[in-house]
This record gives sequence, structure tokens and C-alpha cells, in this order.
Amino acid sequence: MSEPAVCLGSVTHRYGKITALDDVELAIPAGCMAGLIGPDGVGKSTLLGLAAGVTKIQQGQIEVLGGDMARASHRRAVCGRIAYMPQGLGRNLYPTLSVAENLDFFGRLFGQDGRQRRSRMDELLRMTGLLPFRDRLAGKLSGGMKQKLGICASLLHDPDLLILDEPTTGIDPLSRRQFWELIDRIRQRRPNMSVIVATAYMEEAARFDWLSALHGGRLIATGSPADIMNRASRKTLEAAFTTLMPGSKAAKNAEIVIVPWRGVDGPPAIEAEGLTCRFGDFVAVNHVSFRISKGEIFGFLGSNGSGKSTTMKMLTGLLPASEGSARLFGQVLEAGDIETRKRVGYMSQAFSLYGELTVRQNLLLHARLFGLPAQEIEPRLAEMLSTYDLKEVADQQPQDLPLGIRQRLQLAAAVIHRPEILILDEPTSGVDPVARDAFWRSLITLSRRDGVTIFLSTHFMNEAERCDRISLMHEGKVLAIGAPRELCAERGSTSLEQTFIDVLTEAGMGAGASREIGEVLGESAPPPRLFDPRRLLAYARRETLEILRDHARLVFALLGPVILLLTFGYGISFDVEHLPFAVYDQDQSAESRQLVENLQGSRYFDEHAAIGSATELEARLKDGELTVAIEIPPDFGRNLMRQTQPEVSVWLDGAMPFRAETARSYITGLIQAYLSDAKARHSGRSASPYPVSVESRFRYNQAFKSANAIVPSVIVLMLVLIPAIMAALGIVKEKETGSIANFQATPVTRIEFLLGKQLPYAAIAFLSFLMLAAMTRFVFGVPIKGSLPLLVAGSVLYVLATTGFGLLVSSFVRSQVAAIFATAIITMIPAVNFSGLLVPVSSLSGGGRLMGLLFPAAWYQPISVGVITKGLGFAELWFNLVVLAAFGLVFVAAALAALRKRGA
Repeated sequence: MSEPAVCLGSVTHRYGKITALDDVELAIPAGCMAGLIGPDGVGKSTLLGLAAGVTKIQQGQIEVLGGDMARASHRRAVCGRIAYMPQGLGRNLYPTLSVAENLDFFGRLFGQDGRQRRSRMDELLRMTGLLPFRDRLAGKLSGGMKQKLGICASLLHDPDLLILDEPTTGIDPLSRRQFWELIDRIRQRRPNMSVIVATAYMEEAARFDWLSALHGGRLIATGSPADIMNRASRKTLEAAFTTLMPGSKAAKNAEIVIVPWRGVDGPPAIEAEGLTCRFGDFVAVNHVSFRISKGEIFGFLGSNGSGKSTTMKMLTGLLPASEGSARLFGQVLEAGDIETRKRVGYMSQAFSLYGELTVRQNLLLHARLFGLPAQEIEPRLAEMLSTYDLKEVADQQPQDLPLGIRQRLQLAAAVIHRPEILILDEPTSGVDPVARDAFWRSLITLSRRDGVTIFLSTHFMNEAERCDRISLMHEGKVLAIGAPRELCAERGSTSLEQTFIDVLTEAGMGAGASREIGEVLGESAPPPRLFDPRRLLAYARRETLEILRDHARLVFALLGPVILLLTFGYGISFDVEHLPFAVYDQDQSAESRQLVENLQGSRYFDEHAAIGSATELEARLKDGELTVAIEIPPDFGRNLMRQTQPEVSVWLDGAMPFRAETARSYITGLIQAYLSDAKARHSGRSASPYPVSVESRFRYNQAFKSANAIVPSVIVLMLVLIPAIMAALGIVKEKETGSIANFQATPVTRIEFLLGKQLPYAAIAFLSFLMLAAMTRFVFGVPIKGSLPLLVAGSVLYVLATTGFGLLVSSFVRSQVAAIFATAIITMIPAVNFSGLLVPVSSLSGGGRLMGLLFPAAWYQPISVGVITKGLGFAELWFNLVVLAAFGLVFVAAALAALRKRGA
């Protein structure tokens, strides 16, 4: 007997208090199609993640392809021989990349040259029927087409072990058949390839060579499909699976009885007439017409991308119709008709609830949004949690739950307000048979007992057979409408699946798919090297493409610093000039008028109307009209002539201390100058009020302009804030979308991944520096007096350090919101307060000085200001360059230590 492809020994895996796998002993045979079946949340995805090496082993032993997966050397050696496709529609894909660009990226990760990538890509696209769509963005593909592209990415390097986590979820029957035919043909070419699949489709599992059924983290059955059916004494695998479930579950799975629907009089609940929707030149829905009566269960079947979801969105008011009309309850549907929309429950194909809220909080939110009376909310919540088996996860966040449980949560949210119409877009996609049956019992009750009209799309043919009527759709057109049995009878077919395939095949679906396997598919990927710059550049190239196509992010990265520099450069000034002042002159003498004239001739003050009383002085200072008020007492001139030191009151607006202190100095200096002149006139000779004559000379900023000091310092802020945030978002975004699995399941190393993510953002940051430097010279008129090569070198090292810091932050956080806040706060506090922007670092002491020196901004600020304003060179700033380089290395090394190649 050959060695098992995967062997688990006493494997236990937990997520907090939840046990996903409980002491599992399992040997999955090699060279065959092996399947994992079981309810949602029983550990199937965890088992596959452990086998693929993307999940860290907690307890037990796992051997894959003849080696221990606990050893990093073995994981690295077999990484190129394993392909892993995670659960979810296109989770291993990049929506802003085209079909061809996605596949090219995967080929580069596995070390394929250009010829290999092109040959394999063309062959796989031809076989899956995706060749006409090679230039379409992955984000614009239908759910099923994304799954096809995902499997193409997995097969690109001809793996020895192919691990697929519910790969056909959301794919129409014809595409599913083509998918498995593709796998079969590749296995014919490579008979030793092992395939392990988790699936929710029992008809798929029935075709596998070997199965393992799980429940509660434990095995309940293994063997061939025939063995499992014989053990349960059932004729179908789905019935056998239900029988083998523990008693508490199996008792809930009596055969579903559908009460025949009896039509009702009155206007239809849903009516579409010539409904059309266009996106530019593309016609998504093409003159679709149908009527659905009150209480009817109407099934919407069709190929992936045929327009089912678009039609449903038009019927809910989420999308406007290009042509035609939609009516609900006999009334034309309008997007702003809130009362009509309250009578409709809608569940989208993709998960659309809030991942940050718990299950209970999501349901509570929907109950309040739809205006349920306060006294009904708690009983209704309890009913939903019980009906959809959500009690045990009520206080968990949806992002931590398996796909099937998230789908059940969406169902509960869609019906919590007791709608009269339910529009459900593939509501049971990815849900196990037990949960699907429970859901259908609820639908039948809603329809037959409560008269709720149900309009749903599905790819499960046994569900379609439960509908009162169905429609078959392809390329935006409805091809057939009728009861399932009637449609089968018209075609002379014994099964609805065959009828579906016949109708869509006649409409031209699948005509572009090839059934041939080229010789190129026999070539295996080369063994992965410990470090391969091609993998690094693959990530850098992919990240660059994503940035260039995300116009908002690109504009933010390039124009954000420019706008902020303009704002700071012109908006922040330490120049205190044109201060509004007024005089309360109670003396009205020649001497008091001369004092006022001395102030009027200064560029630092602008005179306003004279003050007439003490009350007016207080009022004008309070409302902000005046910054300075000068009160000259009676007999000022007489006392001055008598040399008895007359007093002058100066009232200052102290709301801004810096400005008030500067204004006080200006006033004091002007009054002292006036007194010196007055004494000279009186005595006939010049006299200084000070025993020492002080002559001030400004170096480096002779014009004493704030812009010469502010602009170089603002560049320091701009090159730390935005580049760090952008770099942090780059990794966290992959965590949120699930594409981080590509890093975990491919030969790319942590350093290749980090540097590949960093380089595009460092390049953008450097381009931003060049723009800021040009603005400094030509917009603000600040000359660069020192060494330009030094400034460039320092800026390169600085942006490498700041983007490295962004990578470090992203290694810890899990959401983009957290990444933005954490990066902004951590970078701005030391950059503003302790880098020398406000107070020189040399003037700081204690913790403030230490905090400043432990962040790169304090070391780049002397370079920026020193080169631009002071004309410094390498001799004075070489040590700053060394420290900045050290910061870049330390941040990347810390991110390397924090980033995990495998999940928990």
C-alpha cells in the first residue's frame, strides 16, 4: 500500500474555547480523490489548513507527502508541491488584477518562466472557458467564474497534492460538471496527484474515491461512498450522512414534506416587465419578464454571471433599471420608497453584515433598523437564534465563524422583521445539508403558513425541485419558466440537473471550453529556493498594479502630501505681523500722540479706531477685534516732561501665548525706542536706555521667514505619516480579504513578502519627496543650500524606515481601520513633539529626548532643515544617515519576527 498523502495523529486544534478538531486520527490515501463532508464548523477547513501548512499545529502530529509538517524545512521543501484553495468566492484572488494578471502572479511565485506561465495560463483558461475573459478584472467576474479562476491558479504549477476547500460553492451545475471533468482530465494526465476536497454538495462527494465524515471535531465515518451508504443502510449519500449524524441532529432531519401551493387571487407580489440593466456597453439583464404570486416559492436558476444577482438588486431598489419596470404588491418600485422596502427581506450573495459586531448585535441592529417594536425585539432575537442554530455563537463576531454559519446569520437578519417578500441570493451556498434542510423547513413554513412570497436563486438542484416554479437564465435572458417537473417533461429528462445543462448548452454555454490536456501540464514547478528575488518582484509588481488601479489610494498617496504642505506652508506661520491694535488715549497731549505715531509706523501693527472708554476696551478685546489695546493715562505727557516715569497700560489677548509674548516684546521695544528719542530731544543728545548695545544678526534664515523653517520640517511629517499608513494598509488588506493565504500557502518567504510589499510604497514616497522638494524651491521660494545628493540619500533611507514601520504595525493589527489609527497616532506624536519641529531635540530632556531619538523623524529633521536651510553636507550629517539605515533594518526585522507564515 502506498504512503498516505496526509496522516493525522492525535490532532487537536482549538480557537479559544471552541474545539475545532478533537484528537483526530486520520490517514487520507494518496493518488485518489478524497473528500471531507460534515456540518458547518466541524473542523473541515481547519484540517485542510493544517494539511496545507497554512495553520500552525497546536497538538498532535501531521505528516504530508512523507514528512512532518511541524518541521519548517519540510514545509519549505513541499510547499511547491502543494496547492491550496481557501474557502470563499475568489478569496485567493486579487479583484483589481485581470484574470491573466492573477495567473501570472501565481506563476511567478512558483518560479515559472515566461514561456511556462503563458502556456499553462492559455491551456487552463481554454479548458475552463475563461479564455475570452482573460483581460477582465477578477472583481468583475461572477462568483462561479471566480472559483474557476481560483482553481486555475491552484493548478498552474501542477501540484502533487491539491487541497480544495469547498471549491464549487456558488457555481452553477454545468460549471460544476466542467470543473470536475477538468480535475478528472488532469488526474488522467497525472494519476499520482492527490486531491482532497471539502464539499457541501453530496452529489459531488458521491463521485469521490474516499470520504471522511466529521462532526463536532471528530470522525464519524471513513471509507468509499458505497461503504458509508452501506453502513447507514441508505441509498443516497445525503441520506446516509444525515443518518450517521449524532441522534440530537439526526432527529431534526426527517424528510421534508412540501405542501402543494395553491395560487391566490389578486395582483402578483413581484412583477417584472422588460427589466433591463446595462453597465456601459455590457447588458447584464436583457428584457426579463416574469410574475410571482403571493406565497409562491420561485427559484431563479442560471449560469454564473447570467444576471440573477443584478435582477434581484433591481427588485430591491439597490440598482436602478435601465429599461422596463418592477412592481412589488402592484406598485412601481422606487429606490426612495422606504415603506415598500420594509416589506421586503433581502440577503446578498456575499456576506454583508458587520464583522465588528457580534451575531446578537447584528440581529439587534437589523431589528431596530426595520422598526420592530421594542417589546418584540428580545423575543424575536431569541426565536432567530434558536431557529437558525446560532445560540452557541451569539456572542462571537461573524469574521471568526465558518462560511455556513455566516450564511445562517444572514438568513436570520433577512427575516427578523417578518417581511412579506423574501429575496434571497444563493442563501444556502456553502451551507451543509443538515442546515439547508432546516432552512428549507423555515421557508416552507413562511410560504404556506404566513403567505410570504419567496424569490431565491440557487445552484442546488434538490432545492430547485422544492420550488413551485423556476426560471432558467443565461447571459441576461430568461430561457424557460415553469414548474420543475413540467420543464423536465418538456425535455424528456429524468433529472432537473440534466434539464438545466441541456437548456444552457443549447444557449451556447461552455462552447469555449477545451477538453484537451496539453503536454505542458506535465511539467512540474522547480524546487523553491530559500530566497528568490523573482518572488519578491512578483509581490512588488502585483502591489504596484493594485495601487495604479486604485485611483483614490494613488491620489491620496501623491496629492495628500502636496495639499498638506501647501496648508502647513501657508497656514502655519510664526511671523507675528499686522496685529490689530487701538489706543485709549486719556491724555491727548503731543507726547501721547507721538507715542501712537511711533506704533502706527511699524509693520507689526495695524491701527483700528480709537477706544473711548474702559468698558469699550474690554468689549473689543473680548470679541477678538483687537489683539493689543494701549491705555495712556491722563497727565502722561506732563509726567514724561518732568521725567517722573509715567505708566502706560498694554492689554494683550493671551489666548495664543506665543503671539501675545511676541507682541509684548514688540510693544516694549517700540516704547523703549520712543522714550530714548524723547530723552534725546529733551537733553539734546542721544542716549541709550541700556548700558550695552546689542546688534542681532540672523544666520541661515536672514529674511527671518517662517516658511524657511516650516516647509523643511513639514516634509519630515509628510514622509512619515502617509507612507507609513499606506504600507500598513497593504498587508492588513490581504488579511481582511483572505488573500494572505497566498503568502501562507506558496513558497514565498516572509522577507520576500515584506520587501515585495514595501518597495512600491517606498517608491511612491520617494516620488512624493521629489514633488515636495520641487514645491519647496519653486512654490515657497526656499532655496536648497546644501548637498542635494545628501538630501536625496537621507530621504531614501527615511522612507524605507517609515514604510518599514508601517509593515511592523500591520504585522500586529487585523483591520484597516486599526492600522490607520495605530500608525497615525504612533508616528505623529514623536514626529510633531519630539523630532525638533517645535523644540530642538538637544533642548529636550528625560523621556521626551529619549522618545525623540527612538524614532527616525528626529534623525531626518536635521537632514531636511540642515541641507535646505543651513547648507550642511556629509561631514556634518553622515551619522544621521547611518542611524536612518539602522531604523529601516530594525523595523523590517521586527516585522519579520512578528509576521507569521502560518495562522493560529
